[in-house]
Amino acid sequence: MKKFIFSTLTVLTSLGIGFAPVLCHAHALDPQLDCKSSAHGFIAPLLDGQSIDPKPMRVEANSVNAFRPTHGSNLTAFGFHVYAVFGYEQGDPMFKQGGGQPMTASAYGVVVTGPAESVEARAREAGSDAVIREVVPLLLTAVFCNGH
Repeated sequence: MKKFIFSTLTVLTSLGIGFAPVLCHAHALDPQLDCKSSAHGFIAPLLDGQSIDPKPMRVEANSVNAFRPTHGSNLTAFGFHVYAVFGYEQGDPMFKQGGGQPMTASAYGVVVTGPAESVEARAREAGSDAVIREVVPLLLTAVFCNGH
């Protein structure tokens, strides 16, 4: 019995060590989601670091561009996995124009996998005043900043 417990602990420890590099390479976007930046200031470093696909996966009618994280970028926000990054800044050629009336300001944020209540609690703990909106109940939540 002792040998079984020791073997189990050895396997679990080995697995934990194997996953440690993945957790250590997470790129937390928490500081940028303090809502004190602009869409350009938020999106440009992610494009430069190849953390998001340069071609938007979707451009809304109001010109908000949604970008997919690149494979292996492991983006997080307030401890939650980032599903998408979005933003728009009027007059910035980095963003594609939508078919409708574009936003008149700068806005940016992320969509994370997690329930809105949990995301909002962690965002407030981190000092962010971002707007938190449920996208898909208990599954996807948007963290939205009106940029400066």
